[in-house]
Amino acid sequence: MTQATTNGLASRVNAQVHIIGAGLLGASIGLGLREHGVDVTLEDASPTTVALAADYGAGRPRLVTDPAPDLVIVATPPDVVADVIERALTTYPHAVVTDVASVKLAPFEELTRRGVNLTNYVGSHPMAGRERGGAIMARADLFAARPWVICRDADTPAAALSLVEAVALDLAAIPIEMSPQQHDAAVALVSHLPQAVASLLAARLLDGSEQHISLAGQGLRDTTRIAASDPELWVQIFSANREPVIEGLTALQGDLGELIAALQQPDQPGSRRAIADLLAAGNRGAARIPGKHGSSERFATLTVLIDDRPGQLAALLTELGDLGINMEDLRLEHSPGAQIGFAEIAVLAEVAERAVTDLKERGWTTL
Repeated sequence: MTQATTNGLASRVNAQVHIIGAGLLGASIGLGLREHGVDVTLEDASPTTVALAADYGAGRPRLVTDPAPDLVIVATPPDVVADVIERALTTYPHAVVTDVASVKLAPFEELTRRGVNLTNYVGSHPMAGRERGGAIMARADLFAARPWVICRDADTPAAALSLVEAVALDLAAIPIEMSPQQHDAAVALVSHLPQAVASLLAARLLDGSEQHISLAGQGLRDTTRIAASDPELWVQIFSANREPVIEGLTALQGDLGELIAALQQPDQPGSRRAIADLLAAGNRGAARIPGKHGSSERFATLTVLIDDRPGQLAALLTELGDLGINMEDLRLEHSPGAQIGFAEIAVLAEVAERAVTDLKERGWTTL
């Protein structure tokens, strides 16, 4: 059932929603639902956090006179999520309760161990986030075109499942059903292991001189971008999902050992092939990463030289629009010590050659 809103959007969530935890995810969910006219109330251990999220438009502080919510969304850190879910199920016995924690099996097993009735509980996890947290970083479009994993079991009422799916769909996410075990194995591979690798790699920079680090290019920025994430939060995530993370790190440790052994004796028969096989496996793995909107379509990358002055990027994008070329992705890099930059533009492979030719004819330099 949908409801009309004052801004013309319609909502699938015909319910009163209460969000516990008004940080990045909680405030972003609130912002997105408010755009659809859903009445959202907010709660957080910090009154300042609630006030800030409310000021940004993510909802309003919950009042004692408010009716009981139909849906409670728990958006708290992993180490307290089981406690908050239990309290929400007790405080609002007729509400559907979901959470958006990045680990699903540990809280489910803990709640089961406590004997909590989980009939109205539906675990979920939107695969979206930012390097920095807090309501100030919240965005209504944070979940657009991102997977939103929903964990159900045989006892989950259809209405409860539909309500959680409706939230995901209202926020333009893509609902995907998994078991808690499947979810935790998946996020260990595609989220938790990359975080560990990025952080450990970035830590190596502490031993580098300023001169060495000044040579850093986009490759280093790409591989360490998520190293800026909150260490306290990741201690909780790694601890809660330690077994799949250990499995991934152990496999990576084996690959590193093989690479080190080959490099130590590069002239030994088979060493160069071992190095090549490891790198080729990386090529094949990278090719499996979904493209835009989760598609498997692969893109070609054009690198265009642009002057580092106002209006140049806008002019390039206008040119691409005039040429009828859709930009699938964009990345910018500046040349150290020079007033130039590089725009790396992903386009469909079949239009790449035409794009290069047409841009050159219009005076652009491509690399």
